[in-house]
Amino acid sequence: MAVRKLILITIVLINLIILSFGIIFTPQWFWLLIIPFPLMIIAFYNSFQTNHAILRNFPLVGYFRYFFESIRPELRQYFWESDTDGRPFNRRQRSIVYQRSKNERETVAFGMQTDPQAVGNEWVAHSMFPCHIENHDLRTTVGNASCSQPYSLSVFNISAMSYGALSKTAITALNKGAALQNFAHNTGEGGISTYHISGGDLIWQIGTGYFGCRNEMGYFDADLFAEKSNRAYVKMIELKISQGAKPGHGGILPAAKNTPEVAAIRHVVPGTDVMSPPAHSAFRNPIEMMEFIQQLRTLSNGKPIGFKICIGDKQEFMEICRAMQTTQIFPDFISIDGSEGGTGAAPLEFTDNLGMPLYDALTFVTTTLIKYGLKKHVKVIASSRIVTGFDLLKVIALGADACYSARGMMFALGCIQALKCNEDVCPVGVATQQPHLYKGLDVEDKSVRVAQFHRNTLRATVEIMEACGFRTLDDVTADKFFRKADSIQTLSFQEIYFKETGRLNKKENNFAKEEFLD
Repeated sequence: MAVRKLILITIVLINLIILSFGIIFTPQWFWLLIIPFPLMIIAFYNSFQTNHAILRNFPLVGYFRYFFESIRPELRQYFWESDTDGRPFNRRQRSIVYQRSKNERETVAFGMQTDPQAVGNEWVAHSMFPCHIENHDLRTTVGNASCSQPYSLSVFNISAMSYGALSKTAITALNKGAALQNFAHNTGEGGISTYHISGGDLIWQIGTGYFGCRNEMGYFDADLFAEKSNRAYVKMIELKISQGAKPGHGGILPAAKNTPEVAAIRHVVPGTDVMSPPAHSAFRNPIEMMEFIQQLRTLSNGKPIGFKICIGDKQEFMEICRAMQTTQIFPDFISIDGSEGGTGAAPLEFTDNLGMPLYDALTFVTTTLIKYGLKKHVKVIASSRIVTGFDLLKVIALGADACYSARGMMFALGCIQALKCNEDVCPVGVATQQPHLYKGLDVEDKSVRVAQFHRNTLRATVEIMEACGFRTLDDVTADKFFRKADSIQTLSFQEIYFKETGRLNKKENNFAKEEFLD
């Protein structure tokens, strides 16, 4: 109360002094009221408003609190954050993407900055007898016996990001980058836009809104799907069940963002709110889900069909596996999204507290598929915070056949982790629809950076494989990767994730328990 009175008295006295000087000496003094008089009005207004206690108690100086709070992320990132701090990605992780995308020096000097004795520290065992790998283009073939158009998929691909979440220049640059280096670009559930068609192979993602293949009522339209899925650039189709950042949560495209262009892409009415519900309307249980997958396979003339899921209730995934056995319909791939995955916007509780983390989910899915005898039919794609060769090899060791990267590819485009994806004010033009921002992103330059990031990451991956004696991806096993479990114990991934099952044999798609015990 005393501070508020002091502020009010001070600003009133300043205005009275200037007013007096203007009356006594010269009217030119009145020009000085242009600043203190509005401040006095604001101060009196704040002292009587009831919405903000800070501004009521500190009518003018309270604004400093909001100012410094607004620039807190920038101050932390540029001045106080160390190379190994920062979330979701620390500066060292971001820097290695920038360096590889620009073909710059990516070596570090003077030794490791992380604490090797810290709980959670991870490392991989190298070999006394390194090998040489001639082919750096690491790939896996997606497509089981029911698939007539299998696809040779790179082990490192662009994760699902829709046009609308990302700008037109960002989407175009990503697709051109994929074309330059011959890897795949996931469209996201927003449909196939003209910006996705720049030469790169597409994985067409279909979500609960069926954007791009829906009728006027919002239900799945088989004819629209058949027409688009048979386009040459669509190589695989991914049915989105849930995503790691907001599993089980629907979405809404507000009318203001539903422009005629977006409406045409998604096959909705422009200028209206468009719902993306939490669940699919085309199926209601695992059996119907398998039948729908078979329908998609038939309509696409045998292209690889899979689904994306963030694991929640383990029992539900086991029911899906039993449905595969019952129907003898096997998806060609399953994409596993960890709860640490990214999104443009999600409720805090969904981002922080729902869904299973990637490593636990990947291990569970791998183990369950092998238990039900399904792994030989299904390839597994991992997604969540994968930006380096070491990240990639860790998920390969836990059973993945390939992986996606979303935020890594965004960093290659120039993303600075401003954490403003949900505000439509991305300063580098990646996650915005504001023309004055996305026009600053040069498509030709950034597409080359995306391609170089992919190439250099695979090169780094192969270099680690050579150092460890891994001649093929099948040789990358969980018993070669280690984590500091506590202050005393270091455990292998084998002991942490596959202790009860035995060593994962990727070639035979089973567990060799006796080999592990030896």
